[in-house]
Amino acid sequence: MLEKKLSTGTGITFRKIEPYLYLAPATILVVLVFLYPIVDIIRTSLLQNNPDGIKTFGFTNYRLVFEDPVFWQALGNNGKLLLSVPILTVLSLLIAILLFEHVRGWLVYRGIIFMPYVLAVPVVGVTFGYLLGLNGIFNTLLRSAGLAFLAQNWLGSVKWVLPSISVVIIYREMGFGVVLFLARLMSLEKEILEAAAIDGANFWQKHFYVTLPQLSGVIEFFVVVELITMLSWVFAYVFVMTGGGPGFASTVMEFYIWKHAFAFRSPGIASALAVVLLMVTTLLIVLQLRLRRRSLEEGA
Repeated sequence: MLEKKLSTGTGITFRKIEPYLYLAPATILVVLVFLYPIVDIIRTSLLQNNPDGIKTFGFTNYRLVFEDPVFWQALGNNGKLLLSVPILTVLSLLIAILLFEHVRGWLVYRGIIFMPYVLAVPVVGVTFGYLLGLNGIFNTLLRSAGLAFLAQNWLGSVKWVLPSISVVIIYREMGFGVVLFLARLMSLEKEILEAAAIDGANFWQKHFYVTLPQLSGVIEFFVVVELITMLSWVFAYVFVMTGGGPGFASTVMEFYIWKHAFAFRSPGIASALAVVLLMVTTLLIVLQLRLRRRSLEEGA
């Protein structure tokens, strides 16, 4: 009788911990791949060298970062790139709606628009480096067409370098947005759009008042993804196309972290920069989640 009770108790206990045993391998992998590097970067950012050679913990690296004018310029450059997110979102929506209306050859257009997103960023960057150079293909075409006054040093001008990089990013990322929005559009109930057309809604009214509200969740997801992209996924564009120049006109946070980590051999400052970038990105995500929760509560 006692053995039966013990076996029953053991079985109940095992059933309680069984789900955690299944999750354990993935949890350990996440901790090793994601959590440990974050903890180690925070620890490295707090290490400081003393004159006696002994390393202690402090905020010297953060003080040096916030006193560096290049840091503020790099952060401002990321902020300027964020301005391309609304343009990217609107263009992706317009093209997705046009493709949803099944214009002639829409399947071919969809493939052509999505193709740049499949290409590696360095490939796109090198290609546009040849196109937008001072004597590149784009300026050569402008001069041949008698529009030499429009030719600019697109990647070598302080004024034009960030807008040029923004255009390249929009060109590549637009394919992701178009396919994402088009997939959501194709899942909508046709009866709703047909009812709007019967009620006399024109093309713009139908999509503005009927389609867009049903795409709100997908739009928010895309905007958040692209905001994160502009903050922490533009290193390859800058590295390949401009190298952070001219001067520091196109230096972004990622590129500046790389410079301190590998060119300047300053792991402490590079780690402090990485922590600041992580905090800014996390703040944007938390803000988006709060806005999303508020909109859901108001809608309810």
